[in-house]
Amino acid sequence: MTCVRQSFPALTLVDVREEPHLSHTTKHLLVTMDSEQKQVLDMLERPFRLPTQGKRQPRNGKAADVDVNLFSTLEKRISEDHPIVFEVGTRVVGSEPPPQRLPLARSIPRGTIFSIFVESHRLAAKELCDYFIEASSVKELGQRVEEVRGFVNEKLFIFALSFVIIRKPEMRHLHLPSIVEIFPSMFVPVTTVSEMEQEAKKSIPDQEIVVTEYGPEFSSTHLKPEHRVAYWREDFGINSHHWHWHLVYPVGLGVTRDRKGELFFYMHQQMLARYDMDRLSVGLNRVQKLSNWRIPIPDGYFPKLTINNAGQTWGSRQDNTLMQDSSRDDVRSQVSDLEQWHSRIMDAIHQGYLLDREGNRIKLTDTIKPPEKRGIDLLSDAVEADGTLSLNYSFYGSLHNVGHMIIAAAHDPDNLHQENLGVMSETATAMRDPVFYRWHKYIDDIFQEYKLTQPPYTTEELSLSSVEVVSVAVESQGQKNQLFTGWSTQDFEASRGLDFNADKPVMMRLPHLNHHPFIYSIKVVNSGSLPKEVTVRIFMAPKLNERGVEMNFMEQRLLWVEMDRFTHNLKSGTNHIQRSSTSSSITNSNEFTFRDLEKQRNPDNPVAPENTLFNFCGCGWPQHMLLPRGKQEGMPFELFVMVTDWSQDKVAQPDGARSCSAAASFCGILDALYPDARPMGFPFDRRPMPMLLNKPVGRASDLTRLSNIAMQDITITFTNAQITQ
Repeated sequence: MTCVRQSFPALTLVDVREEPHLSHTTKHLLVTMDSEQKQVLDMLERPFRLPTQGKRQPRNGKAADVDVNLFSTLEKRISEDHPIVFEVGTRVVGSEPPPQRLPLARSIPRGTIFSIFVESHRLAAKELCDYFIEASSVKELGQRVEEVRGFVNEKLFIFALSFVIIRKPEMRHLHLPSIVEIFPSMFVPVTTVSEMEQEAKKSIPDQEIVVTEYGPEFSSTHLKPEHRVAYWREDFGINSHHWHWHLVYPVGLGVTRDRKGELFFYMHQQMLARYDMDRLSVGLNRVQKLSNWRIPIPDGYFPKLTINNAGQTWGSRQDNTLMQDSSRDDVRSQVSDLEQWHSRIMDAIHQGYLLDREGNRIKLTDTIKPPEKRGIDLLSDAVEADGTLSLNYSFYGSLHNVGHMIIAAAHDPDNLHQENLGVMSETATAMRDPVFYRWHKYIDDIFQEYKLTQPPYTTEELSLSSVEVVSVAVESQGQKNQLFTGWSTQDFEASRGLDFNADKPVMMRLPHLNHHPFIYSIKVVNSGSLPKEVTVRIFMAPKLNERGVEMNFMEQRLLWVEMDRFTHNLKSGTNHIQRSSTSSSITNSNEFTFRDLEKQRNPDNPVAPENTLFNFCGCGWPQHMLLPRGKQEGMPFELFVMVTDWSQDKVAQPDGARSCSAAASFCGILDALYPDARPMGFPFDRRPMPMLLNKPVGRASDLTRLSNIAMQDITITFTNAQITQ
């Protein structure tokens, strides 16, 4: 890690009053939107500060005022029957204290861990979300924010505020900045934070910033095999994606978005497949599931991250730590509960039905179409488990969530040493721990057990006789079917989340894996006399296993990752489809910073999709991690392209539904149905049919007997060089 100083131009915001081409109405709307965006950024900045701190640190030469009297407003509202005089959050001696509102939200102390995996924390989050969502305007929301800022947990506060901004229709033009800048201490080690503090104290001329560079592999050494994929586990984009996805699809908060359970299964399954591809890239075996909870976990994890501005650290797990019954903060979790819930869920899978709260049998099957719930959707709701969506929460329990918490507390299960929970308790940090993937491999194996009970797809379901995919290719850096990866960096302003007591921004420069952009070239022939609307599905998988042997269909099935999915109107005859990798339906291309949002807007269309949809679509996979690392000598992969009939894929949407500009495959559509009637992962979510066109199916390449499917061998080469973004 190194600290360097570099000049940075002062941020200048465009004054819409000086843009004569805009109408008066548009100018007024833009001024209002800019003002509201700034208000929201102020609410999110430095979440550890108290309202009574008055002015926050100067930014861009100006200090923002904070009304310290707002801190007592909530108590005033509650105590109308008690004439008490308030003074900046204090009470007159001798007066009766007013009853406290938001008791659940108050119950989680500031400076401690907030976890959406804990039921009592979810109830606290719902209480605070309900209070914020009552605000009729950004101004009123700001007042409520200042009322509660001083007494609610900081991470609970940010979660609830972000949740409400995403969901209130009148606030969808407001953008959320990257969680990396809101809580930088969850993304850089404590030593880096300390060095940034020291650098910030030094006298630096105006217009200069501090940039701290550090490697992504700070949690262990090369002597630990898992260290080889630390660059992947500790990538800021992957971890912020996981936080954002669980914000869009939270558990236990009454969110009933279309196919929420199936998305939980699919997003995590794809995450595991991508992790395994990178493990193969660096010579590691695919991840093994954590299914025996009575033996120690071999790999420990020492996050070296801080929880809050005071420097409290996350709990660490030694190698060979045993999962144990846990009792912390009146929350008791037992390993035997996990075993019992597992047994009941497996019984349901093999019996073909779940039992609801009244004892009724609810059939588990995927051979239906939306809006009916597929079996994978019902099963996932029971496994995650969402108390508001699970058919029988008291019977099937909370396998996924409680497992997270037992692992997070394994180093100090009864809190006898007063150690904080581990990173598995927080969605923004859980993916850093190697055990996260072992746990989710176990969860995914439950879903795969169910998927194997479903009938294989028929020839009719897989084929599109009037369409032939003649050829498929990719091109990057002028080379055909060759893709290249390397390293890049991205700057974030740490001083937006942490107070360095400095009058200048303090930056952190985070390295990450990246790739050169590439283009898909697909030649398709439509033999029909009329144009045809189709869905183009693109997948990729490694060709060889750990032993260097070409994989059969069933071994490779869980390694196919979705690269893109889009609709295309085929004209009659030959079609040449060109598609950029940056247009992927699973990725989020941007990680917006505070600085980006202070200057970003579309003056020609203030309600354009990019101005209204980012908070929802921003849960997509990071664009820079679209490709696996590959090997320096080149690593063989297979590209799979399938064209299906859009008339069978499409879903009837409600009036006014708007598509995400990105990440629809992982995040769906705002206020609408998931945009694909097929099961997620189709056609690799089920076992193959034994015979296709009178020949056995042994490998994925056997599916190319159908005219609408084609495959291409490609190579991914890790250059270990810098890639300019």
